Amino acid sequence: MSTSISLEHELAEAVPHFYKAYLQIVTFIKNALAVFKKPQVEKFIELLIEAYHNKRVVLVMGAGRSGLIGRSFAMRLKHLGFDVYVLGDTIVSPVRKDDVVIAISGSGRTGLIVTAAEAAKSVGAKVVAITTYPDSPLAKIADVVVEVPGRTKISRVEDFFARQVLGLHEPLAPLGTLFEDTAMVFLDAVIAELMHRLGKSEEDLRERHANIEV
Repeated sequence: MSTSISLEHELAEAVPHFYKAYLQIVTFIKNALAVFKKPQVEKFIELLIEAYHNKRVVLVMGAGRSGLIGRSFAMRLKHLGFDVYVLGDTIVSPVRKDDVVIAISGSGRTGLIVTAAEAAKSVGAKVVAITTYPDSPLAKIADVVVEVPGRTKISRVEDFFARQVLGLHEPLAPLGTLFEDTAMVFLDAVIAELMHRLGKSEEDLRERHANIEV
């Protein structure tokens, strides 16, 4: 224990901004558990399970770093056996009625994502908005909203209670970093819950992992 504490102190002295930012990000993600809304999380998971059993298409989309997080989530859904695609890829299945579209946008205002979500709604797909703002344009058209806390690139979290619970201070994590990191951990935790409910093991996921890689 003393060795680990000593190494931590060395890090704090050698790279202070790295050390402070690391602690802020980790603390924020941990404290986000007190902010997540159980009904939202449950609805999201149930919708995915329904899509799995009914062989519905799942389309994941996000712009920029949120899009990269979406790709990671889509990959794990693929490993679980979902018929999943990522918006913008060359190979994307048509989205039809009752398919699931997962839109990731911290601000809920990203034009491309809102427009794509509207198109999905027009064909009867079920839209999930993963966003910090429940009153955003994206959230307003979604069937399921999952509020993921985070400081986004367009706005700070001004609510005093939220700032205290989440441990949010002046940003060492710039722009949308806190939303993006929290969304990534949230979605990885959703995968763990899906594994449990669908009776999937790590070996099941490994069997669906790519075996031709570069």
